[in-house]
Amino acid sequence: MKQEIEEIINAVKAHHDLFKYSLPMIASENITSGTVRTLLSSDLSHRYAEGTVGHRYYQGCDHIDVIEGKAISYAKKLFDAEHVNVQPISGVNANIAAFFALTEPYELIIALSVPHGGHISHARYSAAGIRKLHVENHPFNSKEMSIDADKMVRMIRKIEPKLIVFGASLFLFPHPVSEAREAADEVGAKIVYDAAHVLGLIAGKQFQDPLKEGADVMTGSTHKTFPGPQGAIILCKSDIAHKIDHAVFPGTVSNHHLHHVAGLAVSLVEMIEFGKDYAKQTVSNAKELASMLYELGLNVICEEKGFTESHQVVLDVSEHGSGSNVAKELEQANIIANKNLLPWDDVDYSDYPSGIRLGTQELTRIGMRKSEMVEIADLIKRVIVDKDMDRVKTEVISFRKEYQDAHYCFDGTKAYEFNYR
Repeated sequence: MKQEIEEIINAVKAHHDLFKYSLPMIASENITSGTVRTLLSSDLSHRYAEGTVGHRYYQGCDHIDVIEGKAISYAKKLFDAEHVNVQPISGVNANIAAFFALTEPYELIIALSVPHGGHISHARYSAAGIRKLHVENHPFNSKEMSIDADKMVRMIRKIEPKLIVFGASLFLFPHPVSEAREAADEVGAKIVYDAAHVLGLIAGKQFQDPLKEGADVMTGSTHKTFPGPQGAIILCKSDIAHKIDHAVFPGTVSNHHLHHVAGLAVSLVEMIEFGKDYAKQTVSNAKELASMLYELGLNVICEEKGFTESHQVVLDVSEHGSGSNVAKELEQANIIANKNLLPWDDVDYSDYPSGIRLGTQELTRIGMRKSEMVEIADLIKRVIVDKDMDRVKTEVISFRKEYQDAHYCFDGTKAYEFNYR
């Protein structure tokens, strides 16, 4: 084997070893079951199937039609959705397709600003910008970390947007979808809910149900709280199904990564069977982690609201250094998290925000429960406050040895193994 290839393989092995013996707490990541990983390395990864089920532009797609058809069927069952498209290859791609389907250039939309937790794809320099949309921001209560529903309704009636976008990257509490529905109908607006972060919690009936509350479209990443392969999904009302499908193909997707569709189909079956228990434990773990960190003296935001209703916990660590520095210190101790801009930060200094965002979904997926959150809170405190990175790293490595299997799936395989012959 050439040296260059060996270097790549060794880097992949090292990456596996890092996560095998770390506390993975990036709120936008997860692991799949062994069955899904096997499908991701199948021959499907080499193939094309442009078009839709039963209407392909290539031959040799009969089995692919079966796979994609089952993924659609399982998604409809899990989310009680009228229509499903499983072809978007990322959450941003799904949002772009939704924006193209439901708006025309230069129309007005309302979305959450990035400093308030909104995702970059909702902003003028990403999906909204690609569609040349004018973006107004939701009125936001920074203390409550929530959209101000009353002000939002007044804004909808005043500016008459074409589209109202919900969902966030920093996402602690449900968004006021039902409150927006009546005003949206009055002005002829559609509602898109970006469930990228909370799709798994919605699937497990532990968060708001946007489609039931009045959203016309729900987009979502399939690899965050939803523990499937990287990719995305769009669920929508049947009356706009054709627009959504056409915006996906041929609009924004050519070939849609067929191995991911197969993995998604299996992940959907896993969530039908185990999703409620997994999502309930994920939220319970987040609440416990937040409560313990607060008791240890850290500034966990939204204490008066119970800290969180999702998988996320957010800390203001400005007393202990910037979020950037604290994230690096946690990494030195094998605790993998990310810095995060908070609403009161100066966006001109966004490289050094006040916040740290923690997620419990992957810890839950490897079998951790509330008792483990108590231990993890202490480890995090010792890094942030005491700067005891070396000793904590040793303890994290030892702690992780007991948590190596994927849970809430049928195969129970090792979660971080890398087998290369």
